[in-house]
Amino acid sequence: MGTLYIVRHGQASFGAEDYDQLSDLGVRQSHRLGEYFASRDLVFDSVITGSLKRHAQTWAGIAQGGNYQAQPLVWPGLNEYDSEAVIRAIHPHPLQKPDSPEMYRAHFRLLRDGLTQWMNGVVSPTGMPTYPEFVHGVTSALDHVRTHCSGNVLLVSSGGPISTMVGHLLGTTPETTVELNLRIRNSSVTELAFNPKRHMLVTYNTLPHLDDPQYAPWITYA
Repeated sequence: MGTLYIVRHGQASFGAEDYDQLSDLGVRQSHRLGEYFASRDLVFDSVITGSLKRHAQTWAGIAQGGNYQAQPLVWPGLNEYDSEAVIRAIHPHPLQKPDSPEMYRAHFRLLRDGLTQWMNGVVSPTGMPTYPEFVHGVTSALDHVRTHCSGNVLLVSSGGPISTMVGHLLGTTPETTVELNLRIRNSSVTELAFNPKRHMLVTYNTLPHLDDPQYAPWITYA
């Protein structure tokens, strides 16, 4: 029996020219998570990340905070979907960058609708895989853990792949998987127990490293 700790990246740069970059707060969230893991005497036998910059930067923060030296296995199937392509598939007209609460809400309403249609095979966002292909990229990482890893495994990815993993394990509808996706927090930890035959959900979207009231302003979603 092993334990898979699945971490969503720290806060990225939503609304900036390059989203795929941790913010200063995202770096601090990741470093703090590493400190927390080290305080629990957690040693990781394997580390796996997606190939996005924010995944590598999150692992770098965890490694620095916890004084970890492992070299991660990079797994592109753990990369996030293209949210802009998803929105363009149902709203082809250019959108202004969100700069108000209402514009942020409108952005995520479009994203929710676009994701649901993509997952149900209604739309095919440009440059993206089909949803079954996306699921295969995610579940292939789980299969690798199940068949090649043991002990404590750390996996760093994004909200879409993580919610897809959990939805796959629980057999949820696309609509429920989208809701899991849109509620996941930056640097959150999802825990699975695993053996050679299967994975089992233990926790989802937890922030044990930010439980202290002083860290309340560090809780973010994008």
